[in-house]
Amino acid sequence: MEQIQRITSFQFRGWLESLRLRTLPLAFASILTGSALAWWQHHFSLIIALLCFLTSGLLQVLSNLANDYGDALKGSDSSERLGPLRGIQKGAITLPQLRRGMVLVAGLALLCGIMLISRACHTLGDVLSFLVLGALAVVAAIAYTVGKKPYGYLGLGDLSVLIFFGWLGVGGSFYLQSHNLPLLVLLPATACGLLAAAVLNINNLRDIETDRQCGKMTLAVRLGADNARRYHALLLGSALLCFAVFAWAGQQGWGRWLFLLVIPLLWQQGHYILHHKTPQAMRPMLEKTVKAALLTNILFSVGILLS
Repeated sequence: MEQIQRITSFQFRGWLESLRLRTLPLAFASILTGSALAWWQHHFSLIIALLCFLTSGLLQVLSNLANDYGDALKGSDSSERLGPLRGIQKGAITLPQLRRGMVLVAGLALLCGIMLISRACHTLGDVLSFLVLGALAVVAAIAYTVGKKPYGYLGLGDLSVLIFFGWLGVGGSFYLQSHNLPLLVLLPATACGLLAAAVLNINNLRDIETDRQCGKMTLAVRLGADNARRYHALLLGSALLCFAVFAWAGQQGWGRWLFLLVIPLLWQQGHYILHHKTPQAMRPMLEKTVKAALLTNILFSVGILLS
């Protein structure tokens, strides 16, 4: 009995490691920002916002599982990898089990997406458009590392993050509540996507050597370590600039500038990334970048509510 309990506990921890629940705040940040913008336009809907949170969270979990599955098939997650070992690397989860988990989460994501669309969409055009976008989101979550030519291995992961964590996450959740999409909203949407891309870039900087060895040509690998560090600073600065232009053009009151409180934190992080050259130095920065991105979006959203 004790041995069975140890095996069950080992498998449970393996699944938790593969689900990567710590990445969920990044998925939620775009929905938070989009919902705050809907509030700004007096169109906030709690039920629609909650369904957006649930759907985006499930898509993020699906992406995490697919990432482990694809990397395991291609041998990218070797023992030399600097990041934490996942359940499949430890032997707690088998490939068939991981595949079944992906199917289950994909089904749940589609179910939540259909509930969201049925609740939020008022026209046939909106229904069809978001059905297509939802299907693309599922395909994108899986195709990042799975398939003959996964786009994560071609250096297109950063663009995908900008689209799905920025323009679609923020703009989509805003539109589903307000049923309009002012061009001004694309500024915070882009900022949110750029911060998410910064998180991915840190992950790729940490794994740059092992990714290069196994042929995983992420954008960091293509740019080279030094340019990838400069790219990271550019992502952080551009995100702040997008938020600032929105605050200047579309908001009233002091709250619109609340997000500026995060500047010292982002400056410190950018300085660290530029001056610490080893992949090992990137290990603690991944969690810090996630927290910094989330804090920036929270401050921006709270500022909108205060304004």
